[in-house]
Amino acid sequence: MSERSLPSLSPRATDSHKGDFGRALLVGGSRGMAGAIALAGMATLRGGAGLVQLAVPEDCLQLVASFEPSYMTVGLPGDLQGRISQAAHATLADSLGAATVVACGPGLGRSDDLTELVGWLYRTVKQPAVFDADALNALAQRPDQLASPGGPRILTPHPGEFRRLIGDPTPLARDRCEREAHALAARCGVVIVLKGHHTLVTDGTHQVHNATGNPGMATGGCGDVLTGLLTALLCQQFSVLDAAHLGTHLHGLAGDLAADELGQVSLIASDLIRFLPAAFSALRLQRGIRLGF
Repeated sequence: MSERSLPSLSPRATDSHKGDFGRALLVGGSRGMAGAIALAGMATLRGGAGLVQLAVPEDCLQLVASFEPSYMTVGLPGDLQGRISQAAHATLADSLGAATVVACGPGLGRSDDLTELVGWLYRTVKQPAVFDADALNALAQRPDQLASPGGPRILTPHPGEFRRLIGDPTPLARDRCEREAHALAARCGVVIVLKGHHTLVTDGTHQVHNATGNPGMATGGCGDVLTGLLTALLCQQFSVLDAAHLGTHLHGLAGDLAADELGQVSLIASDLIRFLPAAFSALRLQRGIRLGF
C-alpha cells in the first residue's frame, strides 16, 4: 500500500469565470437539521466551487437560504417530518443535469424514502459524488449496491457509520477498521475517508494518513464542512483520491489555525469555514506559489 504526496491546487487564470470552477449540487437538510446542509454549502463556496446549489425540503428552504446569500437553493417535496420524500426524484433529476459534482447526506435524516433516494443517486449519478452522514446510513441499509456506483465516489464515514456500512455492529480496533476500509474501497471502486485521529484516505491501492487537525474539531458540523470542501475540490477537476487527500489536509489545517486563535474548547464548525482562506494561503506559502488559489 503506497503513500502519496500532497496534491497541488494550480493558480487561477486571469480570465477565469465561475463556469470554470464547477457547479455543485448538495442534497440534504431536514426539519431541525437545516444547519448541516448550510455548513456544507458554505464550505463548498469557500473551497472554490464556481456555483453552489442546495436541494432541501420545502419545509426548511427559507431557513437554509437565510444562512448565506451566495449559494442557490431548490425546494424538494417533503414528508410530514420535514424530510425529503420519494416525490423529489423528478425535481432532483432536473438539477442533476446541470451539476458538475453532487454531494448527499448532511442533515438528511433517515426514512425508507431516503434509503431509496440515496441508493438511486449512488447507482445512477455519473458525476463525481460525495456521500456522508445519513446518506451513508441509507447505503448501509442496502449494502449490495455499494459495489455498483454510477460514477466516481467518496464515502466519508466516522467509525460508527463505517461499521454499519460493513455490517459489523461491534467496535473495531483502529488497525482492523483500516484494513476493512482498504478492502471495501478496493471491492467497490470508491475512495473511503475514514474519519478520526489521523484520518485515513484510501482507494484500496493508495493510502494517506492525514496529519492535520486537533481534538477541538470533535464537535457537530465539522464533517459537514469536510463534505463541502471535498465537493469544491471535485468541482475544480481533482480526482476523487486527490480531492480526498487535499481536502482532509486543508480541513484539518483550518481547524489547527482556528484552534491557535480560539482554543480547542471553543472551536465550532463554522470556524473551520472562516479559517479556510487562511489554510489555503498557508499551503500556498509553503509551496512558494505567488499567484492565488
